[in-house]
Amino acid sequence: MKAMKFLIVILLIFAVIGYGIYYAGTNIASEKITDETVAELESTGQMETIRSYIENDPQLAGYIEEAKAADPNALPFSTTGEASRVLIQKVGLSELNAIKTNVENGTMTPAEVVETLETKLTEEELLALKVIAYNEMYNKQ
Repeated sequence: MKAMKFLIVILLIFAVIGYGIYYAGTNIASEKITDETVAELESTGQMETIRSYIENDPQLAGYIEEAKAADPNALPFSTTGEASRVLIQKVGLSELNAIKTNVENGTMTPAEVVETLETKLTEEELLALKVIAYNEMYNKQ
């Protein structure tokens, strides 16, 4: 009986450690990826091209307006780490990688990406993603 209790305690400790690594890992990885991507886009001048593209596309410009008007306190998440966890949970890593590959290959349009995400996420989660994207694009924190 004592060995069983010891085994359960060890399993609980590993579960807590595993969750902590997952939680911290997604925060660190998503922040690092976001920072590196934004820095690269800024240094190559592509960020301005992306901003211009977004502002000239009525649908994407509408998303920016939604993000500007959103109340950050009412959103389900507000950091890239939290957004990463939600996306991994609800969309899945394999589907996220497939979306990334399809966008890079030009076989998926931004509208198709949004449509895919709309089927997996709630309206509030989508709005939170728009706010995070807006904040990253326009360096608002």
